[in-house]
Amino acid sequence: MSLDRIDIHPTHRYGDFKLRSGKPFPFGATLVPGGVNFSIFSSHAVSCSLVLFEKHAREPFTEIPFPDEFRIGNVYSMVVFDLDYENLEYGYRMDGPNNFSQGHWFDPSKILLDPYAKNIGGRDVWKVAPDWSNPYQHRGRIAFDDFDWEDDRPLEIPPEDQIIYEMHVRSFTCDPSSGVKENHRGTFAGIQDKIAYLKELGVNAIELMPIYEFDEFENSRPNPETGELLLNYWGYSTVGFFAPKAGYAATGKFGMQIDEFKNLVKELHKNGIEVILDVVFNHTAEGNEKGPTISFRGIDNKTYYMLTPEGYYFNFSGTGNTLNCNNPIVRGMVLDCLRYWAAEYHIDGFRFDLAAILGRDPWGAPLANPPLLESLAFDPILAKCKLIAEAWDAGGLYQVGSFPAFGRWAEWNGKYRDSLRKFLKGDGNVGDVAQRLQGSPDLYATSGRSPATSINFITCHDGFTLMDLVSYNHKHNEANGEGNNDGSNDNDSWNCGWEGPTDDPGINALRRRQIKNAIALLMVSQGVPMLLMGDEMGRTQQGNNNTYCHDNALNWLDWTLLTKEKDIFQFVQHCIAFRKAHPVLRNPDHFRNCDYLGIGYPDISWHGSRAWYVDWASSHHLAFMLSGQHAKQGQQPDDDLYVAINMHWQACWFELPQPTKGKQWHLFANTGVPSPQDSYNPGTEPPLENPQGCLLGDRSVIILVAK
Repeated sequence: MSLDRIDIHPTHRYGDFKLRSGKPFPFGATLVPGGVNFSIFSSHAVSCSLVLFEKHAREPFTEIPFPDEFRIGNVYSMVVFDLDYENLEYGYRMDGPNNFSQGHWFDPSKILLDPYAKNIGGRDVWKVAPDWSNPYQHRGRIAFDDFDWEDDRPLEIPPEDQIIYEMHVRSFTCDPSSGVKENHRGTFAGIQDKIAYLKELGVNAIELMPIYEFDEFENSRPNPETGELLLNYWGYSTVGFFAPKAGYAATGKFGMQIDEFKNLVKELHKNGIEVILDVVFNHTAEGNEKGPTISFRGIDNKTYYMLTPEGYYFNFSGTGNTLNCNNPIVRGMVLDCLRYWAAEYHIDGFRFDLAAILGRDPWGAPLANPPLLESLAFDPILAKCKLIAEAWDAGGLYQVGSFPAFGRWAEWNGKYRDSLRKFLKGDGNVGDVAQRLQGSPDLYATSGRSPATSINFITCHDGFTLMDLVSYNHKHNEANGEGNNDGSNDNDSWNCGWEGPTDDPGINALRRRQIKNAIALLMVSQGVPMLLMGDEMGRTQQGNNNTYCHDNALNWLDWTLLTKEKDIFQFVQHCIAFRKAHPVLRNPDHFRNCDYLGIGYPDISWHGSRAWYVDWASSHHLAFMLSGQHAKQGQQPDDDLYVAINMHWQACWFELPQPTKGKQWHLFANTGVPSPQDSYNPGTEPPLENPQGCLLGDRSVIILVAK
């Protein structure tokens, strides 16, 4: 008998089911010849049973205890033969000690979700209320690997060339104004329908807020004012790390969310757009001591979570619990998960929510060399994936500029956001903003980290939109039902003279100018620009800076704004195209602030309203010139560029430095003039009338290119 025949030959029976000892790796449920291999880890359980359901059935059709001889170390594994795996759901019962102070929560009355489940049912259609009396809410299903990727592979766009667009899957196309088919609204398929728009805008990477399986009904409650149901809308509360959310798929009710999401990735890649996933490995949906037992808590609570000596959950995430990410078992799960998404879904990168938590030891202390971060940095499968840290957590650990990077990690640069916001509203922090514009060398150069380490953003999902940043001095979160006590109070926003919407044409013109100022500076900064969904068309959340719970117009993108705010869209589109056209804006190395090529100009030079002179004390005027001869290696020499910023409330004459001999300044953008003369398609810039200088209106930015 051949070895293959032995591998699929059952050795045990349980009722009508044929079994044999399984393979401990990989964890999860894996199709093997003739059956399914089930493998699960628990270091403290004393017994385990496999619970099998027909799809959507309330009660299981069998429960199969793992024979003792099927356990290897702390892993229970077995093959069950002749299952109708296309119509199967599975879970586990674990028995063991139940002692709160010792960290053990074993309860054999609970049916537990496999942490490695690749396909999860139970929330198949968005916002369809479940049967709350069902004892098994989130159900593992078998995933089939039969997708035809053709010749697709991750794009591996150089980090400095990325232009990231942060979006929420449902919000992007849920509004009827999106124009996508009704059953595609708010889904992966809806994004696919809008790829042409993303290409028109010019971005080459989308960063998706969490798409792992989560429960939108977690902590759901009626709005005390309107009665509308408030949900876990953003999804930063993971149920299963390996499974795409069924409710985000037009085909979710058929269990086809895996193929739908893979098809989206493949089509985005065909159009030159990378996919970055926002991943949440700092906590899970099981919450604190009062939360539900879904998976990890009932399988091995003491291994998966950080616990106090008394057995309570450390809460560095602000959501009730904290994953014990530097435990070798949990670290292995995170690695397995990311490898799976990179290999099976061709994902190009990952943004790690509250990533500072990933560097804490099991008792919460920051580690000098966190093993998880090091493992991710040097993992061979993830070698070309972008790794982006939100380098802080809810426990007060702030590591922007000091995140343990191992030469690989980029960071959401919160200091860039704060510095630019302050300068835009007139704080005069000119020295600080100069550092941000050149890729934050004060944070990254001394440690040998490149400008692309800095993910530059002025707005993101967490906070005001760009329109609200220039329309509100204070947050207005009353619709969240928390007495306006949620969300940040530190917004560095300015309402331009009136709180909220106004008919005043002067205020509205100033707001649009400030939006364009922000976009212009973002797109001429060294590092990686990130744009928030809808900022390119003036999206508002009505002053709400924490819309985590709203499945309505506060979050949905209103596509009619493309017509109403056409000038903003065109300006953003031109600025993105300008950035792409000029490699001197996308340097892989930090500026040296000197003429190391001996061409007569330094790579970057700083100016004020007077050429070659800056008042670094507390000025509202700043300008810089980039020498195109110093463009990044491997590129043809670029044009010289000049950017002047007047954040004063009065107009100012700027004296111009002269460009390379034989060239003259042409005007790409001037936010101080009305559309469409505020920007031009790259290559069509008209010559500047006066080569000696120009008048900048109050709170304006100009960008010149030497030709």
